[in-house]
Amino acid sequence: MAATLMAKAGTRVTLEVTVDLDGTFLESEETILTSLNEAGNLATAVALEHFDTDGSPIDMGDVRWYSKGRQPKRYETPYGKVSVERHVYQRSGGGKTFCALEERTRMVGDATPRFAKMVSHKYANGSAAQVVEDLSSSHGRKIVRSYVLALAERVAAVVQAKEEVWEYEIPELSEEVASVAVGLDGTCMLLCEDGWREAMTGTLSLYDKGGERLHSVYLGATPEYGKQKFYARLNRELDRLKSVYPHARYVGLADGEKTNWQFLEGKVSEQILDFYHASGYVGQAGIAVLPNQRQAWIDERCNRLKHEDGAAKQLLGEMKKLPIGRLRKHEKEELSSAVTYFTNHKEKMHYARWQREGLPIGSGVTEAACKTLIKQRLCNAGMRWKDKGASAVISLRSLVITEGRWEQFWDKVNHYGVPRAA
Repeated sequence: MAATLMAKAGTRVTLEVTVDLDGTFLESEETILTSLNEAGNLATAVALEHFDTDGSPIDMGDVRWYSKGRQPKRYETPYGKVSVERHVYQRSGGGKTFCALEERTRMVGDATPRFAKMVSHKYANGSAAQVVEDLSSSHGRKIVRSYVLALAERVAAVVQAKEEVWEYEIPELSEEVASVAVGLDGTCMLLCEDGWREAMTGTLSLYDKGGERLHSVYLGATPEYGKQKFYARLNRELDRLKSVYPHARYVGLADGEKTNWQFLEGKVSEQILDFYHASGYVGQAGIAVLPNQRQAWIDERCNRLKHEDGAAKQLLGEMKKLPIGRLRKHEKEELSSAVTYFTNHKEKMHYARWQREGLPIGSGVTEAACKTLIKQRLCNAGMRWKDKGASAVISLRSLVITEGRWEQFWDKVNHYGVPRAA
């Protein structure tokens, strides 16, 4: 046995660790890791004992609970499995039992909070098989794939259960928040039963008066008909920001999808069409320009659209006058689509003014969220999802990629605990 408990005094524990450094240096490092894990197990067992009760009755509300005695239980920790005996409580009339130790230590199922935090963070970034491999190779910690899935879903269930009541603080920012851009977009993912469906992403990005982005909140949701759960979640986040930054300027920033603007109506003071989507339609209109002049025409019009006041209306007029006689059917359709797009959205294309006012004109943050939140994790080769599993990943990943939220979530778990079902 590499680790030995030498002494306990109050909250202080003294351990002795013996390490055999025979073999190559790599072999010695592996031995050190194994020995330290053994010491971690030993210290954790003592810590669990410290957090248990002495067996005295416990009053919760008007009900008194009595210890049934100490019963064995095995817990999963960052260092390995630890078996302890702890008091289990029950009311005098029988019924369900209650373990004070598990509530006091903030256990997530049979996992210590630190281990639950490790596993769920890794699962937010990689598959269950990758988590198993990483824990084994990097931490000398062996668990099975099914346990990774079960534990990550337990943590995600806490995230989702507390979504409406736990609020997260914005990190300390270097500049005052002058504007907040609300963006939303969709990207497809493969579901087991429904095939390819659109998952939603949303961002709330904070900018200073010079237009520099200070912070972004990332949200996501699995595919749903009507998108009402996603809209409700985005609304809650937006309302919370408005209470923190009541004097900031709130703008909507999205592509031409009609439902995006229906959601943003009345919630923002400006509706800004993503410049890069608009410039794509300028490229479509360029099909009517002679090939040797086409790229110069597109570049010059995009530059005007971005930097000159009133350019969208002027460009729309030019599009309508472009010659169509020599165009083939599909080319006429492309030009017509560009004309329709500018006709419908020209009031959302005041890019020169908005840049002077320090507002963003590109939805790159939201476009990137589609990739980082959804595509990179949920759309790898061979992946097909059920709603519950995908929802768990998105909930965890949203906290991980939003600066400050992952640690704040676990601070809240540490302070308030988790629902007993978790």
